[in-house]
Amino acid sequence: MLRINVGFQRKKGEAHYGSRGASANLELEFESTLIDDPARLKERMRQLFLLSKKSVEEELADSYEPPRADVASTPDGSAIRGEEEQEAPPARHRDRTRSATANQIRALYAIAERRGLPLAERLRTTFGVVDPAELSITEASRLIEELKATQT
Repeated sequence: MLRINVGFQRKKGEAHYGSRGASANLELEFESTLIDDPARLKERMRQLFLLSKKSVEEELADSYEPPRADVASTPDGSAIRGEEEQEAPPARHRDRTRSATANQIRALYAIAERRGLPLAERLRTTFGVVDPAELSITEASRLIEELKATQT
């Protein structure tokens, strides 16, 4: 028996210096007589390679939505619930990025509280939302920077 192992891996950069990667390895056994037919062997290897490449590309496709934290708490003790406990947010936002992370949401609450800023009002006037969990990761990042720059 002839054993062939073919794999493909790729890492994809994301906004704010993030990245995610995926890999796929396939191993298949063939009759050893295939070694006498290099063109057929090469074609089999190519099929395996394309299959592993397609799997990786699908995994890294733009429709990927990473799992959210189950529950995080805000500085005031209220809970920010994950997908299992609340209605699922849209998969993508207007700017095609992921939802704000639990850490970003906690940071928004903490900065606003420390500086005595009305977070809900800022969210409503700037983004048309009432909950920081409705922000995209990019919007949350921008708002964090703006709140940090705000003088009290």
